Amino acid sequence: MPWGKNYIKKWTAVLIFSFLAGLIGGIGAVVFRFLITIVHGLFFGYLLPFLSLYVGGFNIGYILLPVVGAFIVGLIILEFPEIRGNGIPEIIEAVIFKGGNIPGKFTLAKIVATSITIGSGGSAGREGPIGFIGASLTSLFARWFGLSREMKKLLVTCGLAAGIAGTFNTPLAGAMFALEVVYMGAFSINLVPIFISAITGNAVTLTILKQAFEVKIPPNLGHTLPELPLFFLLGLFLGALSAFYARFIYSVSDFFSDLAIPEWTKPVAGALGVGIIGMFFPQYGVFGIGYDGMRLAFYGKLGVSILFVLALAKMLATALTIGSGQSGGIFAPSLYIGTMFGSAFGLLIGVVFPSLHPNLTVYALAGMAAFFSGMTQAPLTQILMVAELTRSYAVLPAIMTSATIGFLSARFFLGGDSVYTMKLTRKGYHIKTGKPVILETISVGEIMTKEPVYVTADMTLFDVEHLIAETGHDCFPVVNDAMDVIGVIGIKDILKRTSSMKRLKVRRFLRRAYGVTYPTETAQDALEKLMAYDQNLLPVVESPKNRKLVGVITKRDIYRAYYRGLEGMYID
Repeated sequence: MPWGKNYIKKWTAVLIFSFLAGLIGGIGAVVFRFLITIVHGLFFGYLLPFLSLYVGGFNIGYILLPVVGAFIVGLIILEFPEIRGNGIPEIIEAVIFKGGNIPGKFTLAKIVATSITIGSGGSAGREGPIGFIGASLTSLFARWFGLSREMKKLLVTCGLAAGIAGTFNTPLAGAMFALEVVYMGAFSINLVPIFISAITGNAVTLTILKQAFEVKIPPNLGHTLPELPLFFLLGLFLGALSAFYARFIYSVSDFFSDLAIPEWTKPVAGALGVGIIGMFFPQYGVFGIGYDGMRLAFYGKLGVSILFVLALAKMLATALTIGSGQSGGIFAPSLYIGTMFGSAFGLLIGVVFPSLHPNLTVYALAGMAAFFSGMTQAPLTQILMVAELTRSYAVLPAIMTSATIGFLSARFFLGGDSVYTMKLTRKGYHIKTGKPVILETISVGEIMTKEPVYVTADMTLFDVEHLIAETGHDCFPVVNDAMDVIGVIGIKDILKRTSSMKRLKVRRFLRRAYGVTYPTETAQDALEKLMAYDQNLLPVVESPKNRKLVGVITKRDIYRAYYRGLEGMYID
């Protein structure tokens, strides 16, 4: 045996803990879904009759339900502001920048706040929060056992996979979502523990709830070869639209952030808008997750006009819910919006090209795949999800076309960002999707030298020569009296200088163009800067606005991090 007992021991631990991560993620998902059902019954079954008041055929009581829920959520967010949004960016941040650590106190607050948001009618999904719950519980579990940093990062990803797989009865798609969104790509060895967690989480959900995804897809799906260009066009349009929508959500978030009103009232203001919109479409899925509306679209029960109206209504309602600071996911709303636009497109094709006899369910699924792939930059997830949901490979050419083109179209406008990484970018992190590079999962702050040797501007080149001889380093950051970086200098700047020139001050020989990096950037960002500026060392400064030296990073540091990342990511 080439690896021996240590290999067997290591993999035994990985498989056991990945199974336990799936168990924890699946149970957390089930409890969360039960809680949403209870809250929904409380608001729509018990509270609504007391608030009902009909004006012009519309029940004004629907407006108040999300407002009451948002009031409660607003109070929770005052204490735990970190739980805003869907939770997936926080998982990415935890895996890449925080060693897989997610504070346990956020888990309970996230469960309660999201249950109230969705149960009271807020337009948001449960899938992202379910993934966050699975990941955070697994993170807590890993800390209890004192597991290594690499193992914690892997198990957090396993918890996410278990939650998503259990939501849709799609273990393949759940595992791929975790890999595409967190690891930015698929790593063959990592598939083993992540698949185990996804299968386990899915099994837990099916055992307890008997079903995972509440929407049954119609059978007998298919399309003709001449329709493929139409799916290409659908993907092109919805990909571009998804990019616009991702930016729109954050624009709404900025709007609410700038409002000069108390923080707890912002979710209430957003919920008021959601209530007004939902009042006109109470049975079509604008409130809550949206599966009721998707079911109608899959079975061809809606006309073109109402499909377009519902898609736009869901877009606005979700932006108001998430943008105003409530807790909920973007996963299900993305599926809903894409489904409505895809179904509407199919109806229009039937009018323009009646001889094609388009299958509306296939167009709805293709629209769903295109819009979601553009928003999340995770096309493989949708391709696998549709295959698992439909149990049919006949639709794959259409789904693969629309998902791939939607992904590429959105990527053109988003520049490598997704709806998840955009939140991290706004926090100062630099993550790009679609690049399965190990260095992308390692932060500069994690591997930099925190007490670097530096040079001051008043030192001479002779002094720098002595430092090179003493330390063995060939490049140094140059700082002023305030410890702000003003340049770099190295052996390349000293070679071919005469003895008389070496008596001159360092400041005369500083490079005009030099690179710096920040603790929140990734090792991949740092490597690209080292190559672009032809430096062997990058000064690490606090932020783009603060040039204070906090460390240095070298090519050697990055190479070591790469091989350490190989060991941690592939656990082989």
